[in-house]
Amino acid sequence: MSDRIFKLMKKVLLSFALVVCCLVWSSASEKRDLLQKEGKSVDWQKIVNNKSWISFPAYQDRSEWEKIDAKIRKDYIKRGEKYLDYDWPTIPASTYLDFLRTGSRDAMQKPYGARTRAFESLIMAELMEGKGRFMDQIINGVWEVCEMTYWGLSAHLTLQKRGAGLPDVNDPTIDLGVGKLATNLAWTHHFFKTEFDKVNPLISERIVKEIRDKVLEPYYKRNDFWWQGFRTSFVNNWNPWCNYNVLNCIMLIEPDAAKREAGIKKALHSVDQFINYNHDDGGCEEGPSYWSHAGGKLFDVLNFLYVISDGSINIFDQPVVKNIGNYIAKAYISNPYFINFADASARIHTRPGTIYRYGKFTQQKELKEFGTFLAKKYHFNEKPLWGKVELSLANLFEAEEIMGGESHEPLYADFWLHETEIMGARDKAASTTGFYFAAKGGYNNESHNHNDAGSCVLYYNGEPFLADAGVGTYTRKTFSKDRYTIWTMQSQYHNLPRINGVDQKNGKNFKATQCQFKSTSRSVTFSAELAEAYPEKAKVKSWKRSYRLNRGKSFTITDAFELKEVKGENKLFFITPCKVNISGKSVVLEGKNDKLQLRFNASKLSAKVEEVNIEDNKIKRQWKEGLRRVVLTFKSKKKTDKNTISVIKMK
Repeated sequence: MSDRIFKLMKKVLLSFALVVCCLVWSSASEKRDLLQKEGKSVDWQKIVNNKSWISFPAYQDRSEWEKIDAKIRKDYIKRGEKYLDYDWPTIPASTYLDFLRTGSRDAMQKPYGARTRAFESLIMAELMEGKGRFMDQIINGVWEVCEMTYWGLSAHLTLQKRGAGLPDVNDPTIDLGVGKLATNLAWTHHFFKTEFDKVNPLISERIVKEIRDKVLEPYYKRNDFWWQGFRTSFVNNWNPWCNYNVLNCIMLIEPDAAKREAGIKKALHSVDQFINYNHDDGGCEEGPSYWSHAGGKLFDVLNFLYVISDGSINIFDQPVVKNIGNYIAKAYISNPYFINFADASARIHTRPGTIYRYGKFTQQKELKEFGTFLAKKYHFNEKPLWGKVELSLANLFEAEEIMGGESHEPLYADFWLHETEIMGARDKAASTTGFYFAAKGGYNNESHNHNDAGSCVLYYNGEPFLADAGVGTYTRKTFSKDRYTIWTMQSQYHNLPRINGVDQKNGKNFKATQCQFKSTSRSVTFSAELAEAYPEKAKVKSWKRSYRLNRGKSFTITDAFELKEVKGENKLFFITPCKVNISGKSVVLEGKNDKLQLRFNASKLSAKVEEVNIEDNKIKRQWKEGLRRVVLTFKSKKKTDKNTISVIKMK
């Protein structure tokens, strides 16, 4: 090779490298990295040596504990008394193996959950009573947890190098369960260390050792847990959830200031990946069921960082943080219903305390008042709460403030999350009377994805008429290559078309396009091109699905399509929990209080109804009257056509 050619090639390669570097730099510079930026200007010595960040009273300070409502304290004590003679169930190897053998998670998770509830109940009972009556059983619980090889769930053993099956003691991994038990133990150590030491110092020492071995050291040393977001752009609710638990352990257990600082900075970096992953519009692509563990857990993390830094780490004024919080209010339809796209159930019991505090810290009055509204609906101050110790205590000590606040139901006239591509609209703001519909664009590789690009739900007077079935009990299949063999994940069990006998396909390239939203005082429209959500064998050039709410009057669904060729039947599917009667040119949906009529062109479409076979108990609990699928089949073999279905209230 001549020197001239070599120099030319070198010049080209250098130019290419510069372009790549510029692109990488440009991409990186566009990331928000809000927490890392905050971390550059704080006094780290002050944070890591902060001894006064805990607001809960010491166990021995009985006068402060007695400020909690007497009835609530009494109920917590009664709950704890049920476990005074508790026989802690073992979790044998076979229950872990059951995940591989049968696909069931419950064999392991049921005794795991029972032990966790017992442990939390005993801790809360002792904190409420303060007489030491529950201490021996708490120590038994501590010892049982510490004796466990792995604190997580059998389904999450895929995190370890040897995969699912049995926990590998030489490969400690951090999942949601590991973090939860570790945080409960860390707070137990905080409250009862003095009492434990009176019995035997080995109790506290064992807690510290196990948290260090199972959580702290793996977190300090490893960057390859997918949820950390260091080696992949994809993260979901695991990110803030796991980081929140680790941060509790760092601040409660880690004595080394340098390790504290490094650990907290690592958490800032990791949680930034979650914030970066979220759109500016704040939409939760995992659905409102997961908001408590995604957006809600982001609040828990940000609140924790705010507290330990005396307010110096504070990004609550950032628009994306505000929008992530307000998503849960926008997804609200009417109690107990929320928009349930993705792995979400239609009826949700969410976290009013978190919603209240999220609104308070981000200065969003309506969100704060929504928290109070839900707290009152859930009778927040009348019975003990289940869940992790520190979160239950936060709710208990703030219950009076939460319940005493203004109450407001967030009934938006309409909203449009233009990046997440989710919208909702109702006949009239501040009212559940009349029609409400929600629809989505999106793509079929979202977190907890269903093949549902372009689907909708329809409610009338707060009651579901066109529904999203939701998600069943998780099994091994749910998060495997066989996910889309589950009926709830398929487009044919959403309110969507089947084109040329072909349903939507999963994958990032299968998506809705050209999403458009328009709102006026009289109507709201949403439309999306669905052709790219279907594979090539559907032979579809264009399929435009449009929804229109004529406020106070009707709702319409329009399909305008152009096929490359006709190879199979075109069908329109609608899922409903209502009784269905088909008569001539209409389908009548009979709910508990109202009837809606779906009017269609009988010369174009034939109609039938099918009972959906529901075997899963979780879905049965959601839809106690069952689900039915209305199937409208195009009679003609036209390559191009347009069809409109009108939905009206029957008198």
